[in-house]
Amino acid sequence: MGQCYGKTIPTGDNDGYATTTITATADGGGDRPSETPARNGTPSAKNTPARSSELWGRKGELKDLPLAVKIISKSKMTTAISIEDVRREVKILKALSGHKHLVRFYDACEDVNNVYIVMELCDGGELLDRILSKGGRYTEEEAKLIVVQILSVVSFCHLQGVVHRDLKPENFLFTSRSEDAAMKLIDFGLSDFIRPDGRLNDIVGSAYYVAPEVLHRSYSSEADIWSIGVICYILLCGSRPFWARTESGIFRSVLRADPNFEDMPWPSISPQAKDFVKRLLNKDYRKRMTAAQALTHPWLRSESHPIPLDMLVYKLVKLYVQATPFKRAALKALSKALTEDEFVYLKAQFMLLEPKDGLVSLDNFKMALARNATDAMKVSRVPDIIHVMAPLSYRKMDFEEFCAAATSTYQLEALDKWEQIASTAFEHFEQEGNRVISVEELARELNVGPTAHSVLKDWIRSDRKLSLLGYTKFLHGLTLRSSNTRHQ
Repeated sequence: MGQCYGKTIPTGDNDGYATTTITATADGGGDRPSETPARNGTPSAKNTPARSSELWGRKGELKDLPLAVKIISKSKMTTAISIEDVRREVKILKALSGHKHLVRFYDACEDVNNVYIVMELCDGGELLDRILSKGGRYTEEEAKLIVVQILSVVSFCHLQGVVHRDLKPENFLFTSRSEDAAMKLIDFGLSDFIRPDGRLNDIVGSAYYVAPEVLHRSYSSEADIWSIGVICYILLCGSRPFWARTESGIFRSVLRADPNFEDMPWPSISPQAKDFVKRLLNKDYRKRMTAAQALTHPWLRSESHPIPLDMLVYKLVKLYVQATPFKRAALKALSKALTEDEFVYLKAQFMLLEPKDGLVSLDNFKMALARNATDAMKVSRVPDIIHVMAPLSYRKMDFEEFCAAATSTYQLEALDKWEQIASTAFEHFEQEGNRVISVEELARELNVGPTAHSVLKDWIRSDRKLSLLGYTKFLHGLTLRSSNTRHQ
């Protein structure tokens, strides 16, 4: 954020505000350096792409309303990519409307020198400033209030198909200086739209908050969850989980190092809080909680907050209805081994579908998505999602089957109690689903070729049924390449 020097907002008949001089910076000015993200390369502290300043609305609905304006110099918009970035930022801000923890977008306009994005003014300062003012760390109760707000708005973005890609304390602003002021997510300059099964590959973000898979150039919304984990770690202990003197050193730490949960103040922090952070900072993105799931974690369960609809449920249910009967039997056995901690989330998601007579169908999924989607997303996103769930048209699910369909094996593997869950699930599978299966049939179930037969032989017992090892591997639907990977 930088100082603005007397620029003007261009007037227009439908702008909602008249020509006016920008009078002050939104953040009060100052020269404190901050990390600025870069696109298609290494996150950098150079080449600041925009400034943010303050103006006052003079007419229409914005009369007497203090506003913030993000000023993007056209001198930096020299490539097709940079121009498209700005267009996409405005499109995303228009599409993401109505969430209480999302900065409100009013308008965008331009003159010969700049593009101006006009939003509500949040003059309570950055989350980073509050962390510093508290001596570097929050109490657990204070941290919970912050984390719930972050998860709430990020889950909203993810449901609408938007990945922020630059979550950090500098991009959360308070609406006022009050201690209990609400927080707003800002700066969608690096954000992007993504389909439920899509992947992104450009390296963007701020070095300390970048997820491992971003550095590997294949990622989705789970990268935002990693960034939230970094923020939560900082809130609780006052230091970064991954640190080095150079950006390349930071990236090596992100890829190879584990966060320190041994030094002070971690011994005095609750086991639930530590488990919460660890489940966000899992290097395997498949094992991280979603934002909606995190809101049901025991550490946050005492807080009063709504649980949002989770797109992960749609992804998993789609895979379930497309699975073979043998695979569905394995998943049903797994769901019978779940504990109350997992059922809290599943019950919340099932109720959001508004079941009729205890059952849900494709119509329930369709209506739930429509209720929770913005107007823009109802047009661009909902039809595609419902289309891929078409196999559900001919069936209904009760809660028991929904649990089987909406449970992620990878996420369960991240739990300390995974071995007990897997053992209990296998006992159910032995009673209700395990059957004689040949190596060739198992290969067809997993959609792998004859070269996998030597591996699959180890999954089948002498009685020609799946062993416990085979059962847990089978739950993943492993490919040949991943079948040789050790899963912890």
